[in-house]
Amino acid sequence: MSPSNWLLCADESLKAWRVVFSTTVQSATVNFTSWPLAQPLVISSGAITELTEATVSVTATVAGKTATGQGSIFLSDIWAWPDPSKTHSERDATLRSLCKLLASDLPQYCGGEPAHPLELGLRLHERFCQLDSPPKLARAMVTSPFDAALHDAVGRALDRSAFSFYTEPADLPTAEPYTDGPAWQAIRDTLRTPVRQLRAWLLVSGNDGPEQLAPWLQGRGYRCLKIKLSGRDASVDAERTSEVFKMGSQLIAPDVLEAVSVDTNEGNPDAGSVMAYLDELKSRDPAAFAAISYLEQPTHRDITKAAYDWRPVASRCPVLLDEGLTDLDLMPLAQQQGWSGFALKTCKGHSVCLLAATWARQHGLSVSLQDLTNPGRALIHAGLLAAHLPTLNGVEMNSPQYTPAANADWQGRLPDLFTPQDGFHRLPATIPNGLGGDL
Repeated sequence: MSPSNWLLCADESLKAWRVVFSTTVQSATVNFTSWPLAQPLVISSGAITELTEATVSVTATVAGKTATGQGSIFLSDIWAWPDPSKTHSERDATLRSLCKLLASDLPQYCGGEPAHPLELGLRLHERFCQLDSPPKLARAMVTSPFDAALHDAVGRALDRSAFSFYTEPADLPTAEPYTDGPAWQAIRDTLRTPVRQLRAWLLVSGNDGPEQLAPWLQGRGYRCLKIKLSGRDASVDAERTSEVFKMGSQLIAPDVLEAVSVDTNEGNPDAGSVMAYLDELKSRDPAAFAAISYLEQPTHRDITKAAYDWRPVASRCPVLLDEGLTDLDLMPLAQQQGWSGFALKTCKGHSVCLLAATWARQHGLSVSLQDLTNPGRALIHAGLLAAHLPTLNGVEMNSPQYTPAANADWQGRLPDLFTPQDGFHRLPATIPNGLGGDL
């Protein structure tokens, strides 16, 4: 075979592989269910007592096969859209309307042409998050169950996991600016052979005491605590951290508590107040200080306006960007400011999470996988993502704690994932097709 013919065959082979994942979005539907929380979830912007679950179905065609995938997320308005001028009901109604708008014209929001599912998900995020009202984070949250359902549909059609879409070359033009080398290859190199067990974290908020902690630490073997703090007073926050750490240590054998993370949900006024908190905690309770594995988004989410040098804090404890990561273009700025990495959430979109994790790996930053009280299918999705990414924390899943009723349909089928008894969430032995929407 002549060199020119060999190159032609190689090029045709490459095109053939790319066609495997060329996906056409056909249609989408969305339904809503309101779930009361078993106990209020208190964050710095308010108390969450009820959440709306948006459940999405997306039908797509790939490689001549058509399938329907599922995705869901809680529309957490207090977290994504903390606007005191609007009531929870007003914000919730707007978010539902945005979901309906997306469902009515999803093919166009995904670009109106066939493409790799990750490319479609990135286009969806880019197009739908352009407007400023409601805030970009709220819009990203709305897109996330559609992105998940799309990946689930493609996986079901091809009888393969959504994490296996990067084993062959693929056209990902929206992703290419964010990776060194071909995007499909960079993502492939970021994903690991999935682990089956992930550390379980207990969320401690408000005035939670021993009676709230005991069933999880003593009854279910949890050994990791995420503490919600106000960020307003370093001394008060240090005292509360020490109090929670001592409660946990007293409820189980000494030195068994594995890790603590701290989240003020943007409550701190500046980086200096975070350093003051760490200084106070180290002085007050060295053991509690040593147990902190990372801090999550201490200051305001707009890192272009609330810009600080995080290197002094990061030299003591990793500090991760969460609500502030609303745009992939902000990743280089985050690194310049000294953030240690990103607190990823599936509610920002499956495609965005994969690309952010890839960028972080290529630039020496860390990632964790945090929660939005993900219920049902959303919990399965988060578990699968954490299983495939090398995260700092395993995965945070607090819907068993706050919305167990929303998990009722899955607890019997996947008890090791939804109701862990030994401090670990465990995935099924076989990784499901898509994102597990049919489990």
